[in-house]
Amino acid sequence: MSAVEASPVTSGSILRFLRVALHVGFAVLLGVGVIRLLITTGEQHGRLFFLALAVLLAVTYLAGTVAEKRFSSGSLQVNPRRFAVGWLAVITILWAVLMVGSVDFSWLVFPLFFLHLHLLPRWAGLGTTILMTVAVIVAQWISAGTSLPQLPVIVGPLFGAAFAVATSKAYRLLYEEGEYQRLAAQELRRTRTELSASQHEAGVLAERARLAREIHDTLAQGFSSIILVSRAARRSLASGDLESTEGSLAMVEATASENLAEARNFVRGLSSPELAESSLVESLSRLCSKTQREAAARSGNLKCSFRLDGEPIELPQPYQVTLLRAAQASLANVWLHAKARSAVVSLAFQGSEVTLDVYDDGRGFEPEKLADTVAGRADGSGFGLRSLRERVVAQGGTFTVESAPGNGTVVAVRLPLRQGTSAMQGGKDA
Repeated sequence: MSAVEASPVTSGSILRFLRVALHVGFAVLLGVGVIRLLITTGEQHGRLFFLALAVLLAVTYLAGTVAEKRFSSGSLQVNPRRFAVGWLAVITILWAVLMVGSVDFSWLVFPLFFLHLHLLPRWAGLGTTILMTVAVIVAQWISAGTSLPQLPVIVGPLFGAAFAVATSKAYRLLYEEGEYQRLAAQELRRTRTELSASQHEAGVLAERARLAREIHDTLAQGFSSIILVSRAARRSLASGDLESTEGSLAMVEATASENLAEARNFVRGLSSPELAESSLVESLSRLCSKTQREAAARSGNLKCSFRLDGEPIELPQPYQVTLLRAAQASLANVWLHAKARSAVVSLAFQGSEVTLDVYDDGRGFEPEKLADTVAGRADGSGFGLRSLRERVVAQGGTFTVESAPGNGTVVAVRLPLRQGTSAMQGGKDA
């Protein structure tokens, strides 16, 4: 196989070759007629007249082909096709007059056959082809000076006309196929453009949803905590309890620092800074302790504990982020809405899956009513469980909420484990 691959031959390239061959054939046959006219003895004035007609025919033919070429390349705005019939009539009349002056111009009929069959309707092209064939036979018969036309005089033009009809049919089929391919390629380009635009839009929407989940599960919850703890600090300050005020302000400072770290990680495109500094088990344990301290800073009485079941294994980073965000969102709902006295975060490794359960003994709610707030509330809240479900589903897991008024709430996350994970260090309980 050669090092250079041959370009595929398309109908468009075949059509271009045929057009070039047609134009070259017309020029050669016209040149032969002019040369024969010049070397033939005869009246000088008549020779100059037919020579001028030959030049006029060449200029007219060239003008039409150049106009077509410029239009196809886009440099000419007016479509010359509307003048095609008139142009064809002029060059046909010029040819007929030249054939009267010299029978050698009769051979120009062969490229004219193709032009008539291509530019005129089918029936009109066939009719003019028959008339031009008869005219050539008569011209050559008269030129031969015989009483009856010889067989070559008849067979040559007839064979040429038949070949022109067959070739014109093949040309038309190639032309139609080329048009079909051009339209198909144009449609394909349009479809690709629309697909690229839709994929870009889908990517933008997916990224927007991802950022919304991240902001809700981190920054928004942190700011909510800062607001609530600040209010508790104001009440403690008003009552003169400086020790509680100092503890609340320390909690505000710590939460603001964590939010700043989260914001910087968003800019850098990294995961949670907590997971960058410690394992998932340690992060969940620290989250429970922090939740309990935040509740105490707001004069609440929430006991939050963490429990680990099974041997911890190294999880993919997206899994770790998903589980940590699930715990953060669930505990935020606990101390914001549940009015609970205790909450338990349970992480379990069960062979084929890893599970995270967050239980609280709060006032509970009706999960089926969550659909009423699927678009969120006017103040920007109400996205927590919905965004959490989207995050879990994106990892191929399942997300369920079990609750009833007065019976607490259990948020359960299940993520499938893949083979190839390794054991990691971690304690059993915290």
